[in-house]
Amino acid sequence: MNEKKERTMLERVSEETMRFMRGKYVADEVGNGRDDLKFRRGGKTIVTIYIHEDYFDFLLIFGKAEREAFEARRGEFPRNIQEIYDGSKTYHDGKWMTIPVRDLERLEAVKRMIMIKKKPNRKPFPKSQAVLSRCGMRCDLCVHYTGGTISKELKKELQERIDRVYGGGSAGEWPCCPGCGAQAAGQAHPCMNGDSCGPLRCAAGKGLEKCQNCGEFDACIPEVGYPAKIEARSISADDITWAILPYVHGQYGN
Repeated sequence: MNEKKERTMLERVSEETMRFMRGKYVADEVGNGRDDLKFRRGGKTIVTIYIHEDYFDFLLIFGKAEREAFEARRGEFPRNIQEIYDGSKTYHDGKWMTIPVRDLERLEAVKRMIMIKKKPNRKPFPKSQAVLSRCGMRCDLCVHYTGGTISKELKKELQERIDRVYGGGSAGEWPCCPGCGAQAAGQAHPCMNGDSCGPLRCAAGKGLEKCQNCGEFDACIPEVGYPAKIEARSISADDITWAILPYVHGQYGN
């Protein structure tokens, strides 16, 4: 039996943080290689996350406009967040707030504070010409997919980006993928490796042809793409857009 590993609360906080930040913001991820990760855009830091063994510290700096916005909405936030805000010192460049996060409830409040700090700026890829796999991923944004009209130049660029993010060998050795119909045609599918695609095995076990027909589809997070994990690693905003998000469930899907 293939049992999915039960995620700890801290792992869930880590995953949800990365899905939120990458899904809402076009930002560079700047890690120090040890214990902190900054999300930066245009030379300015949106939020800094300090990594501890059993919790994360989120550092937010609110300027005058952000403080006014928070004050106008402070009743929307839990009392413990209000207390951290009131107890934080204000310097010449703003109010510095360090918020410890151990659970999803606290993270939800911090996410709203991040959106006060900076409005989300990521725009989704157009869906009018989307090609979706049976697990809901965007085939037309995948470097392996051969059914679209991607140029050789763009494919080479995508391969270089994916090499930087995932590491590994020569991009030229990567398999090409004609799509989910490949199995029916007797062709090898690089994602499924025969019939080993976990999401589609799950769908078949429920008597479904594709994951999108499942009532639990929106709440399902298949283990696809670069692990959604807070870590002190640097990745450019463009590499996140082209090498990570196309492989994240629900990020660029329908």
